[in-house]
Amino acid sequence: MKRLVLASLLGAPLALSTYTAHAAVVADKVGDKVNVSVQHDLAIARPSETIAIAWKDVNAALPGAMIQKIAVKDASGRVLPHQVTNIAPQAKDPNNEGIAYGELLFQHSFAAGEKSASFTIERIDGVAPPFPVKAFARHIPERLDDFAWENDKVAHRTYGPALAAPAPAGVVKEVLVTSGLDLWFKRVDYPIVDRWYNKGHDHYHKDQGEGMDMYNVGKSRGAGGAGIWDGKTLHTGVNWASYKILANGPIRAVFELHYAPWDAGGRQVSEVKRFTVDAGHWLDRIDSTFTTTAGDTTPLTVAIGLNKTPGDKGQDPKIQVGRDGKVLLQWVEQKSNDAFGTAVVLPTAEGFAQDPLNELIFAKATPGQPLRYYAGGAWSRAGEITSRAKWQQVTQDQAARDASPVRVNLAKQR
Repeated sequence: MKRLVLASLLGAPLALSTYTAHAAVVADKVGDKVNVSVQHDLAIARPSETIAIAWKDVNAALPGAMIQKIAVKDASGRVLPHQVTNIAPQAKDPNNEGIAYGELLFQHSFAAGEKSASFTIERIDGVAPPFPVKAFARHIPERLDDFAWENDKVAHRTYGPALAAPAPAGVVKEVLVTSGLDLWFKRVDYPIVDRWYNKGHDHYHKDQGEGMDMYNVGKSRGAGGAGIWDGKTLHTGVNWASYKILANGPIRAVFELHYAPWDAGGRQVSEVKRFTVDAGHWLDRIDSTFTTTAGDTTPLTVAIGLNKTPGDKGQDPKIQVGRDGKVLLQWVEQKSNDAFGTAVVLPTAEGFAQDPLNELIFAKATPGQPLRYYAGGAWSRAGEITSRAKWQQVTQDQAARDASPVRVNLAKQR
């Protein structure tokens, strides 16, 4: 038996892996089938764990396997939704060998105490059907350059250059200059971004059965925006300047937002935020990479924020704030719109702070190297996260999952 370690999972060209950054998969080739085993060390449940296997290793185990001609099955034989990312859109496959791809993704929900699970990857004669889209992102040019994304739990948006531009003379236009992140709270598991933009601003601010936009961003960081903290002042950029979509469902969406340089207390700083949005999670992974003046590698103190006043208008919100190690969270009780939670999980957190607009959690970041954190929210009316205690458990579990990824190895027969 020859054993190969999937080192590519630790440094994929576009780093598309997230919760599986150091995952370990053991696979044995049996004809047109690869047997896969996944392990981890935590006692907690790990719902919607994303398993990532480098496609080149799948292709090596099943030579010539094509992405529309495979099935992923669990131990009971149930076909699981899967996704294959394309890490090099310009790459070609002239010999039709299935080589121009990045990762094979699928998910498994580990129950509490379940520390291993088995799967198969199999060739099929027919064509794999499309799977329901549970992670999605797109630019919204029809709404002043919003960029919106969602999974089956929660949706988000942030703001682009058209919204920041001044209104032309004689034109009535909304203007908002901010790099804060917005939340749209869902009550359904199907995609709503396109549906809500289609029905319009005055409608998606009311719950018409699918959820609503009731989160307040304004000039704040919203739910997870970043800035440079000098101990007294948070220096922030403005609306995103450009974007790039790298993967777009059905299981995972990956995209980048690029922010133009701004003055961070005497240092010019720019930022690229890479979002990894996985089905089944209330918190998205965000990797923020800051760039400073050429050659300047002095560490930056980066603060991630939650708006101090996130409640909807007229809702008389009662806001509880939690600060615990790697987690900053809010639980917001409202008069008639029920309760919601927001959170930031920062694995390298060094402390907490405040400015006039935001609750903050901060850590050091080296220019040119990504700072990883998680941000998102949940609404009690959706029926799953109905108390502060449940929301706090979600955030603490995310911190634990980040610190203890699932393990992946590949073994194939000679």
